[in-house]
Amino acid sequence: MSDEKIDDPRRFEQSMQELEALVDQLEQGDLPLEQSLTAFERGIKLTRTCQQALDAAEQRVRILTERSETASTEPFPDNGIPSRSDAGGRADARRNDADTPNE
Repeated sequence: MSDEKIDDPRRFEQSMQELEALVDQLEQGDLPLEQSLTAFERGIKLTRTCQQALDAAEQRVRILTERSETASTEPFPDNGIPSRSDAGGRADARRNDADTPNE
């Protein structure tokens, strides 16, 4: 079993590329038996490590999704513009300044 843990997405990509290269080597059938077994063992370790990383990512997505489904919403004002009390009057002041012609 592999004790490696993938916390960096780049490391996950590197592990997947290494795994793909091992699979290609094994599928060609040109390796001697001992090298094939060594490559197979490495491939199993990489598979397990990558699967753990995918499981962890899936769990994070699940947690984020559950939070967003249960999050409470706040209604917007009818006109969609924050009131003076919401924005300290800044949004209305900017809007009024833009509406006033320059003299």
